[in-house]
Amino acid sequence: MKEPAADTQAVHHTPQGISDRIALRTVRFMRFFADLFFAGRYGHRAVVLETVAAVPGMVAGSLQHLHSLRRMKDDDGWIRTLLDEAENERMHLMTFVHIARPNLFERIIIMIAQGVFYNAFFLLYLISSKTAHRIVGYLEEEAVYSYTEYLAGVDSGKYENIAAPQIAIDYWQLPQEARLREVIIAVRADEAKHRDVNHDFADQLKAGSRG
Repeated sequence: MKEPAADTQAVHHTPQGISDRIALRTVRFMRFFADLFFAGRYGHRAVVLETVAAVPGMVAGSLQHLHSLRRMKDDDGWIRTLLDEAENERMHLMTFVHIARPNLFERIIIMIAQGVFYNAFFLLYLISSKTAHRIVGYLEEEAVYSYTEYLAGVDSGKYENIAAPQIAIDYWQLPQEARLREVIIAVRADEAKHRDVNHDFADQLKAGSRG
């Protein structure tokens, strides 16, 4: 599989205004605890974080659906894009469950983290959908960075380049002989796409081009 160019991996949205700075600091705060808790255990980190990452698309998609019904206006493709994002992140989770095999403690952490994040993101989206999308954009920037580190660990031999789970082979249409390295590259490309889409949504909301 062809790897994305290095500059694509390193894209960063420079904060513009107070809400952008709040969004970035929020994500960096979350990153601090993820680094502290998981250290170099990237497979387990992916399991927990992808559970949370699958929340924004579903929350935003449902609220945009209701917004479209109330306003009786077309959604300009936002709903399908957001729901597809949620499904894609869920498939990331299903893949890494086969790779990392989360233990009971991690499953409890997942339930707590998902419950807290779902409600917090729901309220934030009602208050400021622009800030919510910006947070997701920054979260995806961190995801790209994390998967790049994970890939480097596989390439250096720090992490075993195990066979790709069949669920990943089927979903990304990888060769049957695909390994973990190909899975990480595919997931990272997805995260880069979500990053760009959510930053673009935030920009549209900021510009007022989205009613």
